[in-house]
Amino acid sequence: MASSNSSGRPKRSAFTCFSAWVANAAGRPITFVAAFGIIILWAATGPFVGFGDTWQLVINTSTTIITFLMVFVIQNSQNRDSAAMHIKLDELISKIEGPRRILLDLEELDDTALEKIRAEFEELARAERELNERSAKSTPVKSSAVKSSNAKASTAKSSATKSSPAKTAS
Repeated sequence: MASSNSSGRPKRSAFTCFSAWVANAAGRPITFVAAFGIIILWAATGPFVGFGDTWQLVINTSTTIITFLMVFVIQNSQNRDSAAMHIKLDELISKIEGPRRILLDLEELDDTALEKIRAEFEELARAERELNERSAKSTPVKSSAVKSSNAKASTAKSSATKSSPAKTAS
């Protein structure tokens, strides 16, 4: 477990705090308005300085440096968010019956293995859609009360299927 500070929150490095703050600030509408304002101000100064090379160099250099640094700051934030999401999903998968626990470390597999597993799930989804379409065509529903009772029966049936030992073995 990560160590905590006096307020009970986990300790974070200075760079982690800084990158989270920058990523949050960069995504705000006011930041866009400020950046747009700077560009307008820069463009308005052009006629006064003769649209010279130095005038162009100021904006080119500024935006290049800011963009270069933002890539690393935002990537750091994205990496943390992604890792946290994987841990949370792994925790959920590990605690419920039914899912294949082999899926816990999918992010570690190569692209070929991921595509194979994705194809399995796409096939399962296709088969389920076909089953739903066939049952919808063969069973005309007369009232909303019948729909409700069918939905309850279907939910109970799928719950019983999920807890079946044969399903968890895959």
